[in-house]
Formats: sequence, structure tokens, C-alpha cells
Amino acid sequence: MVFVVVLLTTMLLCICIGSVNIPLKNTLTAMWNTLWGLELPAGVSKNIILNVRLPRVINVALVGAALSLCGAAMQGLLRNPLADGSTLGVSSGASLGAVISLAFGVSIPGLEYAGTMIMAMLFAFLSLLLILSLAYVLDRSMSTNSIILIGVIFSMFTSSAMNLIITFADDHARSIAFWTMGSLSGTNYTQSAILLGTLLICGGIILRYARELNAFAVGEDNARHIGVNVKLVKLVILITVSVMIGVCVSISGTISFVGLVMPHMTRMIVGPNHKRLLASSMFSGAIFLLLADLVARTLLSPIELSIGVVTSLVGAVAFIIIFYRTRKAR
Repeated sequence: MVFVVVLLTTMLLCICIGSVNIPLKNTLTAMWNTLWGLELPAGVSKNIILNVRLPRVINVALVGAALSLCGAAMQGLLRNPLADGSTLGVSSGASLGAVISLAFGVSIPGLEYAGTMIMAMLFAFLSLLLILSLAYVLDRSMSTNSIILIGVIFSMFTSSAMNLIITFADDHARSIAFWTMGSLSGTNYTQSAILLGTLLICGGIILRYARELNAFAVGEDNARHIGVNVKLVKLVILITVSVMIGVCVSISGTISFVGLVMPHMTRMIVGPNHKRLLASSMFSGAIFLLLADLVARTLLSPIELSIGVVTSLVGAVAFIIIFYRTRKAR
């Protein structure tokens, strides 16, 4: 309940504050009157509130919730507090797929975002399989250091590949370069519906496996002994995470570290039980990304930073702290 109140308060704050500050009363009036088809009073900035800030705030919250949930699921599945789409290279793989789609015009007739989304999801899943397979071949114990190192190397490779594609994509180079830094500026309600549908379906599947993720915490062998179908659970969660990361990346670009930082911080508040952790991580991820987007919009106003810059600055510090604590605990 506390998370819900904080989330709604943060969303209202983000709608009210920007390059043009809007009184809370006007914001609530615009949303209430529009909801019930009533005429708006003079002086209420309907266009800014309903067509610019509200869809952006909704999309930021949904992306934050999805990325944080993905991080919590992967950390539980791999029993690794440093696991996340960005640290494992999955987000980079999804970005590469999306950049290829944007640069070469991969599309599906009648479906505006489908080409980019499918490419991002496909590359996210293939990247995850490749990284985990390499980690297993090089280190059968699949230690944290091995997985993170391979993820970093893969991210460097995909970054080079994206830069090469951008070099030859003259017409789209500038827009692709800004997109890769992460931004939800100009997003709309159609994208909100896509994100919400993805989160409801994929998030519901992950929440369904909370008990199995708790079993993974004590080891795969123990999970298998109590009746968990380890291979099936792994496959379902990896596919589901790849789908969510792919959809988020195709809409928002690359936003790093949300799935690393927020599940870890949430675990410190609500404990390791995934029945509470997964749901709580969604709320905390949404709140964190909303605040990061608010900072990106207002810190150097009227210049707008990319949201990925803010999350990377916060995430880099958090990554060092988490890594240090993990090493110290051994």
C-alpha cells in the first residue's frame, strides 16, 4: 500500500513539474474533467498535461516497473545479485536488434512498432542464450565474475556493431544515437497500451513462478528435489524477460541499471521472498525511473538530458557498492 501511494504521488509530481510548472489543482482538474467529458476551465494547460506529460509519465513508470521486475527475476533465477539485463548484455543485444531495425527499415505492414519490437526481443533472447552458454563453456560453475565479464565483453561488441551501423545510416544517425542513450520523450498512449499489455502478460507469468524462484535460492538441485521443473522454469523466465526487455528497449532505448539497483534495494526493505520482492520491485523500479526522468527533464532545463545518462550515473555507483558488498560477504 505504501508503494502505491508513493508511486501515485511521484507520478503527480512528475506531471506538475517541468520546463513549465503546472499547479496540482490544474493537473487534477484536467484529468478529472477529461475522464468524465466535462469542459475544462480557462487557464488549464490541457495539451501539456494530457498530450505531453501524462503519456510520458505513464510510459516511464511502466518501463521502470518492467525493467526492475526483469532484474529481480534474473537475480533470483541465477542466484546472482549482479544479474540484470544491462550487466549481462541482454539490453545491449536488444538495442542492437532495434538499431538494425531502425537503420534498415525493418517493419511489418500495418503495425507501426512491430518490426523494431520483434528484432529487439529476438536479439535480447539470443544474446542471453549466447552469454550464458559461453559462461558455462568457460566456467562450469558459472561464477558471478565469469558471467559479468562475458556480459561486459558482449556489450562492448554490440556497442561497436551499433556504432558501425550508425556510421553508415546517414539519414537516421542522429536519431539512433540519441535513442541509444535512452529517452521516453514524445511517447504516446499507443505505446502505453503496448507496455501495459506486455507487463500484464509477462509480469503475470513471472509472478506465477515466485515460489519456484524461492526454491532456486537454495540451489537448482534442491529445487529439483522438491518437484520444480528446473529446465522449464528457466526457459519460461528467460523468454519472458527477453520479451519485456525487447519491448522496453524498442520504445525507450537503452536504460541501464534499473534492473540491477532497484531489486537489490527492494530486497533490503521487503526481504528475499519473491512473493513480495517481485511485486515490490515493480513499484520501486517505476518510482526510481520517474524520479530519474524528472531529473533528466529539469536539471539543465531547457536542455533535456537522456534518461539513460541519469540512471547510468546512479547505477555505476550502486554497482560498485553491490559488487564490493558481494565480495566482502564471501
